[in-house]
Amino acid sequence: MCRLFGLSSAPRRSHATFWLLDAPDSLAVQSHRDPDGTGLGYFGTDGTPEVRKAPDAAYEDRDFAREAHQVCSMTFLAHIRLASTGGLSPSNTHPFQQDGRLFAHNGVVEGLPELDAYLGPDLSLVAGDTDSERVFALITRETRAAGGDVATGIERATRWIAAQLPLYALNFVLTTPDELWALRYPDTHELYVLEREAGGPHGARHLDHSGTAGRMRVHSGDLADAPAIVVASERMDEHPDWLLMEPGELLHVASDGRAERRLVLPDPPARPLRLSDLTDRAAHSQKTG
Repeated sequence: MCRLFGLSSAPRRSHATFWLLDAPDSLAVQSHRDPDGTGLGYFGTDGTPEVRKAPDAAYEDRDFAREAHQVCSMTFLAHIRLASTGGLSPSNTHPFQQDGRLFAHNGVVEGLPELDAYLGPDLSLVAGDTDSERVFALITRETRAAGGDVATGIERATRWIAAQLPLYALNFVLTTPDELWALRYPDTHELYVLEREAGGPHGARHLDHSGTAGRMRVHSGDLADAPAIVVASERMDEHPDWLLMEPGELLHVASDGRAERRLVLPDPPARPLRLSDLTDRAAHSQKTG
């Protein structure tokens, strides 16, 4: 299953060190298990999006593994891909960038010809073959139509998808230089949120999160004395306050660091897909473990 990770330390920029695919231990071993791409997105001091990604196993691109280690931003987005749609190329590797925003997705949306037709001229936003980038393009279009209101754009786009397209899962994280949004929909995959106080539950502790089997690890000494909000596909440490997001729930972390969670998709998908409905490749990409 693809792995999502988002972090906001707003309103403060923080340094964070990311290891993707089993570093700092054996990078090669884990990358053979998740071979379809790794990506890290963040923002420069002027708000310019920065994306570092490799479209294949990190053991084949050690420069990327070294490059991705330490970055500074107010928001961060990391993704480990197990491909369901689209080949192994940079254009199909998360995170994606549109209108100065970054996006990564875990799930499967089918009916792409219908979605392409609905996008119309806005299909030009899509550089690759994935369902994920098309979902992002629809959010971008609806956000533009809403005068830049990202929450409204997300609601309009995801409600159309939920009503019109065959859907297995639509979990995603979207970031700007100082804001973060995350959606869990429906209940197919888990998505957790942690509102971490400065120093963690015991005080004065740096942030140090590790996913299962070492797929992703994140460290930030800056967060020993500053709060943060973390979103992840799994609980990444023993902090007692990890909360499973409700199906259809949208999280928004504002530029002042305040978090709001609200239900935006109360109903199940009109055309739900089961694992057995997916192609072998797509089904493999969605299995947990």
